[in-house]
Amino acid sequence: MKWFWLSGVIVVLDQVSKQVAVNELGLHQPVQIAPLINFTLTYNSGAAFSFLSNAGGWQRWLFVGLSSAVSIGLVVWLVRTPVEKRWLPTSLALILGGALGNLWDRIAIGRVIDFVDVYYGSWHWPAFNVADSAICIGAVLLLISSFRDSDEGNSSLIRGTQDD
Repeated sequence: MKWFWLSGVIVVLDQVSKQVAVNELGLHQPVQIAPLINFTLTYNSGAAFSFLSNAGGWQRWLFVGLSSAVSIGLVVWLVRTPVEKRWLPTSLALILGGALGNLWDRIAIGRVIDFVDVYYGSWHWPAFNVADSAICIGAVLLLISSFRDSDEGNSSLIRGTQDD
């Protein structure tokens, strides 16, 4: 249960940054932050990479339902994670915080606020936000965790310490 604070921090950072973006940025008006990075206010009514963004509105409730189900699953997984684990609960908390941040947008305004625009020349990566970043970082940590846990299990088998 101690990892839920991290999810809460992600939700707060996500929502505050989105509110600042809405208040300070003009829609589709890029503001250069650093070479190759703009802040550009956009709205995404679809999923990752604007999947189903032009579907006519029904996708909002599909994504609310999916995000809710995934969030519930993450909460259960996080509660059941052994206390001694570090990578796994960190990854789950990051993913949960990101999912809840974007879920909040979908429920409140029907679409997700995005504002980070990474580009090179005329090529632009799809705009994203703090919640999306937390989900991606959490997913990478989840993969690392799965390999670390697998290696630990294999080494304990070799030492003969694995319980049946």
